[in-house]
This record gives sequence, structure tokens and C-alpha cells, in this order.
Amino acid sequence: MVPSPRFMRLRPASRLRGRFRLPGDKSICHRLALFSALAQGESRLGNFSTSADCQSTLRCLEALGVGVRRQGADVFVTGSGFDALRAAAGPLDAENSGSTLRMLAGILAGRPFRSTLTGDESLRRRPVERVAAPLRAMGAKLETTDGKPPLTIDGGGLRAVSWELPVASAQVKTAILLAGLQADGVTTVREPAPSRDHTERLLPAFGARVETGEGRVSIQPQAALTPVDLDAPGDVSSAAFFVVAALILPDSCVRIDGVSLNPRRTA
Repeated sequence: MVPSPRFMRLRPASRLRGRFRLPGDKSICHRLALFSALAQGESRLGNFSTSADCQSTLRCLEALGVGVRRQGADVFVTGSGFDALRAAAGPLDAENSGSTLRMLAGILAGRPFRSTLTGDESLRRRPVERVAAPLRAMGAKLETTDGKPPLTIDGGGLRAVSWELPVASAQVKTAILLAGLQADGVTTVREPAPSRDHTERLLPAFGARVETGEGRVSIQPQAALTPVDLDAPGDVSSAAFFVVAALILPDSCVRIDGVSLNPRRTA
């Protein structure tokens, strides 16, 4: 059989040996791109995810006036702080990326212009009120379409809040913290159970003043972040395929370099 996009013949392997480095973790790469867009200067993001979702984030940032340059596995993002963001010429299309839509909403909630976030048919069926409600409480005006995207945001003039999440969500937590960077005081998010903590681990690397405690994260306002030079760690979910293959084939040995082992991710 001749290999084709539809058919491929696979033969059993006797063992698996090799050394791998995987593309960057999607969740981390979304955040690296968003935070870099708020920095004053150029950030180098190495081993950036090749996923469609992370490309959606980059395209939305470009539409907001952020400089994005790709060079091999590196992505260079040039920002000039919150105040340099400009209204997009049309709706911001997150395509199938819920991460893009929810976290970007936190940034746009603090910007004094109107933005509309939308996506593909699948994304437009997902609820967004969990992220809209706290941003409204901070003073932004958000309109949903029966609780789903498109999501229209009239931002600016945010006030700090202490918000208790009804359901643990790393993306909603991130949206509130990004809005908190633009608020008039210290913003605190409390969660009923631990969610992924990529945001509170990464933001201090960008110069943000973040304080964590038992079940809570607080952030102080800041006009701009500091650019970084970072390589994104590999995705542990992708690593799992090689790990399992090595476990089920005798005499196998694989080494996977640079994988994120954040306990709130690996679990």
C-alpha cells in the first residue's frame, strides 16, 4: 500500500529508543504571548507551540496592534504596555480557542474601546458568563449572545475586586488577574479548589506583583510588564504517548527533554 494522507501501513516495533524535545505546552504559550503583548519591549518566546489555538492568540494580538514575528521555533512579541493596544478593525476571531477568548477578555476589559470576541461554530456554543460576570463587577460592560459568544466588551475604568470563583477555572482566574493589572487597587481571586497555576507562576517573571496564599491569588495594578527571553517547556500530555510506548515495548529507553512538570499540570 502506498502511504497517503488517508492510509498508512504500520509494522510492529521491537523497541523504542530515542531522545525527544516536544513543542511548547499550549496553556503556557497562550499566557507567554498575552503577557508579552503587555510588556514594554520585545520578548523572545522559544519552542512556541505550533497548535492552531496558540496561532489564534497571536493573530488576535496582531489585530490589536502588537508586533509578532516568527523565526523558526521562536516567536518574538513586541509590546508597549496596555496603553498601546488599539481597537481592532473588526471582530477578534479566536476560532476554536476558548483559552484565547476567555483570557484576552481580561485584557480588553480594561481598554477604553469596544472589542468583539468571536470564534467558530463550536466556540460560539460555549458559555462565557463565568468570565463575563467578574469583569462586569470590575466595571467593564460586557454583552453576550444568550450567554455565549460573540462577546462584546466596552472596557476601561476598572475597580479592584475580591472575587470568589464558584468553580475552579485557570482561564477565568487569569482573565480577572489581567483585568486586575489595570484596576484601581489590589485584585484578589479565590478558588474553591486548586486550578492550574501557570499564570501566577509566570507573571512575576514579567515583573508583575503577585501574591499567593491558601486558595487565593492577589495582583497589584501595573502600567506595563517587563519583556522576557524564555523557552516554553514541552507539553506533558504529548510526552505521555512516548512514555506509554516505552513502557509497553521491552528493552525500550526514551529521554524527553524540557517537559513541564508543574504539579498542577502533571496530575
